[in-house]
Parts: sequence; structure tokens; C-alpha cells
Amino acid sequence: MTLPALFIAHGSPMMALEDNEYTRFLEQLGRELPVPRGIAVFSAHWDDPDQRLTEDAKHGTMHDFYGFPEEMYQITYPAPGSAELAAQIRKRFEAGNLYAKAVTGRGLDHGVWVILRKMYPDANIPVVALSVDSKRSPSEQYSIGAMLSDLRQEGILIIGSGGLVHNLRMVHKSDEPDEWAAAFDEWIAEQLSEWNLHQLFAYDKKAPHASDAVPSYGREHFVPLFYAMGAADRGRKAKRLFQSYQYGSLSLNCWSFE
Repeated sequence: MTLPALFIAHGSPMMALEDNEYTRFLEQLGRELPVPRGIAVFSAHWDDPDQRLTEDAKHGTMHDFYGFPEEMYQITYPAPGSAELAAQIRKRFEAGNLYAKAVTGRGLDHGVWVILRKMYPDANIPVVALSVDSKRSPSEQYSIGAMLSDLRQEGILIIGSGGLVHNLRMVHKSDEPDEWAAAFDEWIAEQLSEWNLHQLFAYDKKAPHASDAVPSYGREHFVPLFYAMGAADRGRKAKRLFQSYQYGSLSLNCWSFE
């Protein structure tokens, strides 16, 4: 069983309570995919210069957001961890000359549990959360993802959780997409369809409206794309499964890589 690697936009934390086209898509995606043996998630909300990963037997739930309804802070996603999967990941990182530090007691941030709660509501699949490093080059991020590519053949679902257009300073009350956000997303889609790494690795200089879509203070939401792509380096096939917007420019998208 070979699973795809996925890039999934986690949107606003409120997605945990919402019932809309995107949340229903994620629920259906979880039903359609073969049941994973484990899940490894590179999360935009764990940005660290050192590669880190969780090694808990059971995860707590981080409520790493402010100013939301009280109901949000009562949600839990008590997924099990997996020391075995964490060890397999660390072994592959070490083989790629990447030092990785295991962490316990952190819990799953909302970049992980919001999407998994929609896809796998029973919280019964082992999860290992992984950090990203937004200051690394895209080629380095891609290479880190590629170190885990063979795990997909062993029933491990690899996810990059973030957002291709994620600039909270430019959101507003509209579900109609801003033209600049759609233009950036479409440029990314064109490059992904050709697996054009040369262009994608230089997205900040090549893509239209890149500085608005991926502001300097928000690169961590874009870079999980490269980690997920790297995990499919052998096949290099990309398929967009979903695209919509909230708040004018908050891009809700899902890409599958095989």
C-alpha cells in the first residue's frame, strides 16, 4: 500500500467547528484514502531551526490560538503517538545527515489536529508531528521531505499542513477570492503540474504577488508544501484535490503528490 503525500491548508482554527464544503471534503478524503498505518505531519505551527519530532505514547491537544469561542478550547484530539514510527523517521533523517531531536509532552498543535479531526475523527491512528524550518532554502526543505519518501510505501501518510496564501493582515469579510490571491495560487498550480522545481524554489522572485501571499513573517505556512513534495520525489506527480477561499484571501487547498 503506497499512500500519497499531501499538502493540506489548515485554514482558521474555527475550521474545527465549521461545516462547509472544505470540511466535508476533508471528511470524505479521510474515508477515501486507504487507512494509514501512521501519519507524519510537518506543521507550519512548529517552526524551529532544528528538526524536531514528537515521541509521545499519547498526544495532548494544544490550543495555540487566542480570542476564539470557549468551545474551541474544550476540543481534544487524543491521538496516539508511535515511538516505532518516530524511530523510523529519525533513522532516515540520520541517513540523510540531518540531526533530529525527539520531543515529548508538546501535544499536537492546531495545524495538526484541526485537519486530522476532520479526516480521522476517531483519533485512533498513530501520529508523529514534525517541525519545519522556514529559514531553510526550499531545496533543503524538499530534501528533508524526500528522506521520508519510502515510508509512503509502508502505509505512512505524510502531510504538510500550512497554507499557500496565508497573510492574516490582508483577510477581510468575503468568501470571494481576491484576484491577487487567486493569481498566486494558479501560478503555483501551473508549476506543480510540471513539477517545475526551478521555478517553485524561486517562487518569491517569480510568482505574482508572492510578497502578499507569502509575507516575510509568514513563510512557515508556505514551506510545508516543499516537505510534502519532497516525500513524492520519486513519482513527481501533483494533483489538486480542492481549492477555495475564506476571508477574501485565505487559501483553502489540498494537493496530492505521488
